[in-house]
Amino acid sequence: MDSSLSATGSNAKPRAKLPLHSLQHTWPEVGPEVRPEIWPQSRTETAEESEQLQSFRLDHAVNALRRAHPEYSAASPYRLWQRLVGIAVVFCAPFWLMLKADAAALVVHSVMALPFFLMVLVRLLAIWELYRRPDASYEAGPSAIADDDLPTYSVLIALYRETEVATVLVRAMAALEYPRDKLEIVFVTEAGDADTRAALSSAGMTSNMHIVIVPPGKPQTKPRALNYALSFVSGELLAVYDAEDIPESNQLRRAAFAFQKGGEELVCVQAHLNIYNSDTNAITRQFTLEYSALFDCILPALARLGLPLPLGGTSNHFRRAALQRAGAWDPYNVTEDADLGIRLARHRRRIEILPSTTWEEAPANARAWLNQRTRWLKGWMQTYLVHMRSPLRLWRDLGPWRFLGFQVLMGGMILASFVHPLFYIGLALGAAKGNLLVPPDGHAAALLWRICWFNLAACYATAIVLDAVAARRRGHGKFARSAWLLPLYWLAISFAAYRALIDLIRRPHYWAKTPHSGLPMPNRPARPVAGNV
Repeated sequence: MDSSLSATGSNAKPRAKLPLHSLQHTWPEVGPEVRPEIWPQSRTETAEESEQLQSFRLDHAVNALRRAHPEYSAASPYRLWQRLVGIAVVFCAPFWLMLKADAAALVVHSVMALPFFLMVLVRLLAIWELYRRPDASYEAGPSAIADDDLPTYSVLIALYRETEVATVLVRAMAALEYPRDKLEIVFVTEAGDADTRAALSSAGMTSNMHIVIVPPGKPQTKPRALNYALSFVSGELLAVYDAEDIPESNQLRRAAFAFQKGGEELVCVQAHLNIYNSDTNAITRQFTLEYSALFDCILPALARLGLPLPLGGTSNHFRRAALQRAGAWDPYNVTEDADLGIRLARHRRRIEILPSTTWEEAPANARAWLNQRTRWLKGWMQTYLVHMRSPLRLWRDLGPWRFLGFQVLMGGMILASFVHPLFYIGLALGAAKGNLLVPPDGHAAALLWRICWFNLAACYATAIVLDAVAARRRGHGKFARSAWLLPLYWLAISFAAYRALIDLIRRPHYWAKTPHSGLPMPNRPARPVAGNV
């Protein structure tokens, strides 16, 4: 493998060989007529040197974070107190419930009330921010930087068994409006995935598109692949996309402008995500409502309030040097984006929401949706456990306001997923006993019971309103009535949460891949509807 990163082709110029330990590289020289296949390709290294360098890069991709900062790595053991709490909940709680029924009822009702109260707060903040700042600026100079002054940009796309989307992906990347001599697009593939490489090579790759092969190894996850490819790129800015993504063509220019305007403390911008196959079925409609509320309303509100942002898994734009200083991605965390967002917050770095949209494909069947949601929730659990290994240190790193935001967003969301079915179990038990919706005996228990049901109703109401408003502002008004199916959707999420907990215990680093169909994208707005941020 060529440490100078020269492209294949007759016009590629050989470059001086870098030391074996180097992870920083010069910008590759690519001629306008060169059509690269696998990049980089060995030119100046011996086979032994190439193998050593490949081994070093792979080891660095997998183990760098764990060695330098084991407290941030999901591969490291969890703290003793976390294990003891888990054991106590599983083995001691049932006996306590039987022996101290009244006290246990108070605790159970408190636990049921808390997460939904937190979720109501989050959504009320989002609605408040939405109406306090109804007019988003989408004219903030996407072309305000002259081509000669634009920074170099690298784009990473991790792919595995993605033959169906290769052609659409290559076309979407080719449509990015950025000077070709300042942009490199790197498709990151696994060693055993020759079919995807063949599909990419036959899809009309341009001269600044390259393929990097990740050697076999464990864990076979997207963050591991991204870490490996990170050692090959040298753009000042770096973007990450998913296989099925179609970003707005001027997104890189907008991101470059945002970084220039935001100063050195701004190290990451997250673009909005939305769905292009919304009309497929009820699952994709719910997914569209969820994404519209999250990326158009909730995350912008959190950013404006200075709270930690769990990043989306795609359309993240970074200052590459700041990303590397933060340890890049955790290859053992299956929701690496959320973890990285919290880690950047702990480093007191700023993340903002970028007024640009990337369109992607929602899972269109129950099995694909369930596998994807299980992985997401497992990764959120990993992220919460990792960053709560030392709560006092997390408090010091984030400060009181952002520490509270972390608990509300991540802890509250996870707890709500587990607690939600308990309400319906309570309803079923009450109906079986003939006292449906009758509060328990005792003033305190009855009060907490009423608070629980009020919080659940308020959570449903605020979520339905937020989903409907976000959908209308995004141009999905016809889906607003689907928001009434939210209680059923949340029960499905709860099922995925319990499944994720089992998966976290059995195979914590297993990556459940989401299949993509490669369907052509229907007509969509050229930009988000004004005011949807």
